[in-house]
Amino acid sequence: MSSNRQYTDEFKSEAVKQVIERGFTVVDVAARIGVPKHTLYGWVQSARKAARSSPAALPAGDSAEVRRLKAELKRVTEERDIPKKSRRVLCQGVRAKYAFMRVHVREFRLCAMCRVLGVHRSGYYAWLRTPSSLRAREDQRLLGLIKHHWLASGGVYGYRKVTLDLREAGETCSRHRVRRLMKAEGLRAQVGYGSKPRYRGGPVGVVGNVLNRAFAPQAPNAVWATDITYIRTYEGWLFLSAVMDLYSRQIVGWATSPTMTSDLVLQALVAAVWRRKPRPGVLVHSDQGCQFTSSDWQSFLKAHRMQPSMSRRGNCHDNAVAESFFSALKKERIKRRIYPTRAAATSDLFDYIEMFYNPIRRHGSAGGVSPVEFEKRYALSSN
Repeated sequence: MSSNRQYTDEFKSEAVKQVIERGFTVVDVAARIGVPKHTLYGWVQSARKAARSSPAALPAGDSAEVRRLKAELKRVTEERDIPKKSRRVLCQGVRAKYAFMRVHVREFRLCAMCRVLGVHRSGYYAWLRTPSSLRAREDQRLLGLIKHHWLASGGVYGYRKVTLDLREAGETCSRHRVRRLMKAEGLRAQVGYGSKPRYRGGPVGVVGNVLNRAFAPQAPNAVWATDITYIRTYEGWLFLSAVMDLYSRQIVGWATSPTMTSDLVLQALVAAVWRRKPRPGVLVHSDQGCQFTSSDWQSFLKAHRMQPSMSRRGNCHDNAVAESFFSALKKERIKRRIYPTRAAATSDLFDYIEMFYNPIRRHGSAGGVSPVEFEKRYALSSN
């Protein structure tokens, strides 16, 4: 592996925290995470210099700017919350928007709702004086007749047959109008039995189980396994994706995110590729989650000439090594714990994986030594 490595800002920050906040020495941390000690010392010095030069508080002259930013934040927050409650009326008519504004006028400012919904305040006030138009009153009368004919049919008729009954009774209305009124009121025709759902095959992108539980490769960077787990914080869930080298059980790449998307697993795999720089042909095993069947995941594997492998549907034993790591992580570090923030959880994960699990924790499948030590012995024996 090349010694000229480019380290990410997140990696540098977490490594510096081990020295400044947790009290480890530079030599100890550098040895555990595989960084030259003079490099780590430079990171620590830069962090301390930046901390000393950062201002402790805003100058008094910036108070007006702070007030402006607070007002802007209040406006943006209000405009963000209005669509959350009005998403069902954004595509409806003006009168539906006016009705929403009348219900929420004590919760949001009227000018803000007019701006977000795209209506005029004068029109809203005019609607308040005469909320029901002639057309709306006619719809209410017609709806009463629709309910009468629909109930007379035993709840069987749809809008087409109800329209025929109305025309026979002397009403002049289109079936589209009847359909709109019945849909808004929740009136529908009686339909037959639905077909029994059945399995129609896996999602697009699923590949076969090439690994087939062969969890003991003969060399590093031959087989990797990856999976996702979740961690509780008071800010919400934090999702962790990890990539493990099955030869030594070392975590060669990992990433965290508040959402469980394909970007999360790609970040973990990119970290593994950046860290190990493997030769083409690495077998990457995962489950059939939508993150691993996505086109982005498949394109990345193809671009780096990696071979995909997936567990069988609903069979967690096909990826038991990754599940075993998550079990050890939760039993040894985060059992019955809720982190205050996602950042605190990520920092503790760095401490567990990079400072303990990879360089120190003894592993039974690695001959009772740590994954890093096990790979060092392999390198010595192969030379």
